Amino acid sequence: MAAIQSPYGLRAVNHIGGTPYAGSTRLLPITLPALNGNPAVVNATPIFNGSVVNLNASGTVVLQPNTGAGAAGTGAVFGAGVIGVFVGCTFTDPISGNLTFAQSWTGNAATDAQAYVIDDPEVAYQIQAAGPITQAELGENFFLNAVQTGNATTGNSTTAATVVASFATTAAFPLRLIDFVDGPTSTVGDLFTDLVCKFNAGIHSYTNSTGV
Repeated sequence: MAAIQSPYGLRAVNHIGGTPYAGSTRLLPITLPALNGNPAVVNATPIFNGSVVNLNASGTVVLQPNTGAGAAGTGAVFGAGVIGVFVGCTFTDPISGNLTFAQSWTGNAATDAQAYVIDDPEVAYQIQAAGPITQAELGENFFLNAVQTGNATTGNSTTAATVVASFATTAAFPLRLIDFVDGPTSTVGDLFTDLVCKFNAGIHSYTNSTGV
């Protein structure tokens, strides 16, 4: 409900052009065991459902650590390697030995953790803003309100879009406002406006010719 501050990160809604999002994801490693002379890769940083993630030089998924604001505010621009949005993971529980599926990655000791990532750069996402966003901002670019966080109990992201004063035409901002969520509990300009957005060209790794 957009009258209540309850951010949830990014949620896939459809593709650019309006075709439905069918739920497709790519399974990418979060951690790796020591293998063939290569050292183990660990990741102690939690990743919550709805968080933007990067593929790093180790070939593993990590939380995108920046807000995307750059010189316009607190936090750096998004770094290279943005691969999409995290929507859960699987790993062998290091205590029970059971194969486990989870809403979030908690940074445990599993060496075979894999992330489910929405990696399609043409997916449109819903995100709540940290305040009211007006019609005049449609088509503008924006960044995240703060460094990405989440709820350890639900496993869901609590990341929001920035406030209206920070929406602009700035090319370096990572996200583009393409629509508003219109329904019984959400409308343009309400207290915590629900937005529809996409990654800007060159932000997502698949639309950026620079490799990781």
